[in-house]
Amino acid sequence: MQQQQATTAKNGCSSKDANNGSKNDGGSATESLYGLKNVDGVVGATKHGGLFADADQSFAELDGLIQPKTVSKTDQEIVRIIGQHLTSIGLHRSAEVLMQESGCRLDHPAAAKFCQHVMDGDWNKAEMDLTELKNVLVCPQNLVEMKFLLQEQKYLECLEDGRVMEALNVLRHELTPLGHNVARVHELSGFMMCSTGEELREIAQWQGKGHLSRGALMERLQRFLPASIMLPPRRLHALLTQAVDSQKDRCPYHNVKSNAPFDNVSLLSDHLCSKDQLPLETWQILNDHCDEVWFCRFSPDGTMLATGSKDTTVMIWIVDPDNCSLTHLKTLEGHSYGVAYLSWSPDSSHLAACGPDDCPELWVWQVETGQLRTKLSHATEDSLTSCAWHPDGRRFVAGGCRGQFYLCDLEGNVLESWEGVRVQALAWKTDGKTVLAADTHHRIRGYNFDDLTDCNILQEDHPIMSFTVNSTGRLALLNVATQGVHLWDLQDRILVRKYQGLTQGFYTIHSGFGGLGQEFIASGSEDNKVFVWHIRRELPLATLTGHSRTVNCVHWNPRFPHLLASASDDGTVRLWGPSQECRDSANAASTQAATNNAAAAGSTVTNHSSDSPKSTPSNSGHSTYTGASNGS
Repeated sequence: MQQQQATTAKNGCSSKDANNGSKNDGGSATESLYGLKNVDGVVGATKHGGLFADADQSFAELDGLIQPKTVSKTDQEIVRIIGQHLTSIGLHRSAEVLMQESGCRLDHPAAAKFCQHVMDGDWNKAEMDLTELKNVLVCPQNLVEMKFLLQEQKYLECLEDGRVMEALNVLRHELTPLGHNVARVHELSGFMMCSTGEELREIAQWQGKGHLSRGALMERLQRFLPASIMLPPRRLHALLTQAVDSQKDRCPYHNVKSNAPFDNVSLLSDHLCSKDQLPLETWQILNDHCDEVWFCRFSPDGTMLATGSKDTTVMIWIVDPDNCSLTHLKTLEGHSYGVAYLSWSPDSSHLAACGPDDCPELWVWQVETGQLRTKLSHATEDSLTSCAWHPDGRRFVAGGCRGQFYLCDLEGNVLESWEGVRVQALAWKTDGKTVLAADTHHRIRGYNFDDLTDCNILQEDHPIMSFTVNSTGRLALLNVATQGVHLWDLQDRILVRKYQGLTQGFYTIHSGFGGLGQEFIASGSEDNKVFVWHIRRELPLATLTGHSRTVNCVHWNPRFPHLLASASDDGTVRLWGPSQECRDSANAASTQAATNNAAAAGSTVTNHSSDSPKSTPSNSGHSTYTGASNGS
């Protein structure tokens, strides 16, 4: 019965009656499994306390039968990590046997005693333990922080119990004299106004007195202790997470979002995804434009797709979050020169549209209402073929190949201008101060409107037809005439990689970063194909066929990493997604997970199999991919 009452903190420290978080003043402290080995490394004949009282006789027998092993330092660390994990999941007896047989100890006795006193809420003894531990702290200055955290927990528990005067005494005579984190002391003093424990827990964002909050406190405290004295919390879990993440990083096809490190992963074998998780198949074909489609771009929130065409229209499509199909929302008309470039504002509320080389106009639409917000036409001799939004969403830059670009507000007022720059493409750096502009001298330069300075960023040997920057602002992807797609590091200003396979002449083709973590790259090609690469591999992972003329633009959906759109001179837009087999597998996994969750909750669910997909537009011709709703 005693063993059933014992609980274990998340950090693996054993505690006595951790459910109520305290022990009687007259009771003896629970002896833990950490004292099995003395300083010399010899197994001691310690008598185990309440936590393993029912196992005393069996361990007394084991003491005479099992000899400690002589193990290497690495093996000792492995044993300690396994012992911590066994303890954390409640297998105390197994951990005890492991420590006994190996001759190792989980944590230093002084650290184990400190952990026990924290979990028991014996704050005076815990503070005394710190005196023993202060010489082994990673940084001696952390002693004050550790004392502060102990007293903070003591203060909150006093308040929750209604012991206001005792809490006030802790605040005045224990926390304040430390002279540490004064702002937090003032915040803690305000908690005295809470009338109930529930109000205190809500305002303080605290779990309340007991093993949960004390376990969280112990995790914070033990980060100040070296691993040789006390293992970091959940060390085995951390190591396995690192291993799985490393395998995912090396996997060329990994493109599935997980809510937890070990979702859809087996620890019994190395991680390797199927190529089918990439957007390999056409999910939907949009035929609504009546001429060449020059550009396509998903909104930053991933809910809409905008397409621009030679037919002078911009079409907005809604992305269904359940099956990731596209439905026509509205058409924006009036672009007499055609639409060759589109740029969404950061909040997805506005859309700027530019024309081809001889177009002197730029249109800014309010997407929700479909109303024209601004029509910028500064001079008839201008060429406004590219634009980029400032990160604040209230300004944008626009320019073209006639030797200028402008900084404008949402009303179309020109705030600043930069003359003598024949712009091929534009982008804002993430700092919001510098504009990157590709020009006709085969280079990208940075222009700062605050101090009116400019500098060279990179130089190519051939014309830069277009470029885009990834979400971190560090990497740039360039489509270079006759050379293909090049990846540059903007910070170190070096050419990182040249991607192979596509046909790039002097047409303007727009490539892009995408997929999970923007680990993939895609580009159209003049040979009517779409190429997909892993960002760290020069050879393509996949070549997508289906278009019958040059593919001018591709774009990944930022919300659903498995979705890719492409626009072509054949007048169509294609939506690409994972293969049918991968979708069926995702549907089955999603259904099974829902069934398991419902069974665990003691309820029933309706089983939606992949044989009964949600309806899709008539021109889709493909079944749904229900895993897409969470980005899988």
